[in-house]
Amino acid sequence: MFNNMIPERKPVRILFVCLGNICRSPAAEGVMKALVAGQGREEEFVIDSAGTGRYHIGDLPDHRMRIHARRRGLELTHRCRQVTQDDFSDFDLIIGMDASNMANLRAIAPSPEAERKLHAMAEWFNPATTYDHVPDPYYEGSEGFELVLDLLDEACRNLLSDI
Repeated sequence: MFNNMIPERKPVRILFVCLGNICRSPAAEGVMKALVAGQGREEEFVIDSAGTGRYHIGDLPDHRMRIHARRRGLELTHRCRQVTQDDFSDFDLIIGMDASNMANLRAIAPSPEAERKLHAMAEWFNPATTYDHVPDPYYEGSEGFELVLDLLDEACRNLLSDI
């Protein structure tokens, strides 16, 4: 489906993006890394995450997301960082979690070619999914974090099969 956007060169470089880089995007990074590792394909990918905001630079992901991820066997050790214009040349796919993230990414994309690397995570949701974005669980309870991990697992599996 998306193979025409993936370069022939390896590794394929994927950047997941949310607002603060403490919940959704580091969770997507962790889920994708685990899926890739489960297939023994670690050398084929570079997977990272970043935020459009600079609120949590240098911090670990939110402790609640780390707890929920750990229950699924995922260790989220990423240090939060902000998206830069260099990311548009360093990554093949830049995947935003919601419409606001996508708008922020389009605003900093340095060229139309760079903008073509942008995709919404929801592009890889199963058709029966009722969500059109990955909701931010920051102000939610446990259910919000579990929902996000479920959506990300589904989308990352579909993304990996597309690649």
